[in-house]
Amino acid sequence: MVYVAFVIDAFSRRITGWRAATTMTTALVLDALEHAVWARARDGVADLAGLVHHTDAGQYTSIAFTERLVQAGADPSVGSVGDVYDNALAETTIRLYKTELIRAEGPWHDVSHVEAATLEWVHWYNTERTHEAIDDLTRVAAEQLHYRFKATLEQAG
Repeated sequence: MVYVAFVIDAFSRRITGWRAATTMTTALVLDALEHAVWARARDGVADLAGLVHHTDAGQYTSIAFTERLVQAGADPSVGSVGDVYDNALAETTIRLYKTELIRAEGPWHDVSHVEAATLEWVHWYNTERTHEAIDDLTRVAAEQLHYRFKATLEQAG
């Protein structure tokens, strides 16, 4: 069994962080969060103030995970038990991941095999796959356009 945790930006639908492991633990979701924080910093977005991290229950509600969110400047938000509406974006992304990669490309040999394939799929998903809700742009292109426009507004003001 391999578990994969994703951190998804609701604005662009970009997977900003992810991690795979053979156990579902707090360390798994913390690693995915650290990956997302690192990726944002690499892209020049160091201030995460105002970010709301929404999740369902489980390891995402651990004290260590919540403390790291607050340390990064994000506000935690947890959905109610049995409420799938607030998890629709995550459920859709995971369904696509399972359909397009996990079920289509298996059998999987070990966690390293899943990690390598997930790395390729996430890169493709973020940089090549377009999405109707963001004007048929890729997730990365939507973010680049947003930050370019935002910078232009800040300079003009």
